Amino acid sequence: MQSVVITGASTGIGWATAKLLLDRGFRVFGSVRKQADADRLKGEFGANFTPLLFDVTDEAAVLAAAREVCAALGGETLSGLVNNAGVAVAGPLLELSADQFRRQMEVNVMGPVIATQAFAPLLGSDRSLKGKPGRIVMISSVAGKSGNPLSSAYVASKHAIEGLSESLRRELMLFGIDVITVAPGAVKTPIWAKGDEVDMSAYSNSPYLPALEKVRQFTKYLSRIGLPPEKVAERIAQALTSANPKVRYSITPDPMRHLITAILPKRMVDKIIAKRLGLLPPA
Repeated sequence: MQSVVITGASTGIGWATAKLLLDRGFRVFGSVRKQADADRLKGEFGANFTPLLFDVTDEAAVLAAAREVCAALGGETLSGLVNNAGVAVAGPLLELSADQFRRQMEVNVMGPVIATQAFAPLLGSDRSLKGKPGRIVMISSVAGKSGNPLSSAYVASKHAIEGLSESLRRELMLFGIDVITVAPGAVKTPIWAKGDEVDMSAYSNSPYLPALEKVRQFTKYLSRIGLPPEKVAERIAQALTSANPKVRYSITPDPMRHLITAILPKRMVDKIIAKRLGLLPPA
């Protein structure tokens, strides 16, 4: 039986991926931060699901979970690690605290680094284990190749994931471990609801307030047109099981818009976005 570790399995993409892989006969270890979520998922998913209780930024807890998985595998390799756990910190860079930006990078960048280092031996860097080397799937975003305003911290974290994955893929060729990036666009997950709960009073005197309000309205639109998490889960499963996987899969609900912005000159895209959000300087 193939075994996979998924970080951030309690909701959204992580939950959908766990369900899909379990339905296809995998054994799934899924990380959650709360015991209540661990109990709920165990009840929902059954015997082939094992909850792992850790925060991806807690290195000691992640290493302890890796030892737990190692014991469960009994000398066999792990087939996959899906670095999915993440958060989105919104706001203009000039008005984010260093701690807010640091939290974004700790969860979205250091989290995958910590998990990768902890589970890499099980994926095959420990050559004493039996079985084929596994694969690492990094969950990026279309933001990993573009830079929307007022989400600079999140965008920076996903750009970092893109570069990290590129380098790591080449480093881990030594062990036969592949690294594949999955970059979705808007997805119908709780991340949008959390964004809608941001306290806008902190920006009551900000010159960015009108633009932030427009972005908030746009996130409501994205929550309506976003991809079902199950669609992203299918791409992740493809990355884990395809005989010849791509190095990067991107899936969006509006591919034409992303194609157009990729083709147009950057300065033109800047002006289009700034005009829509009211970010142009006074005439």
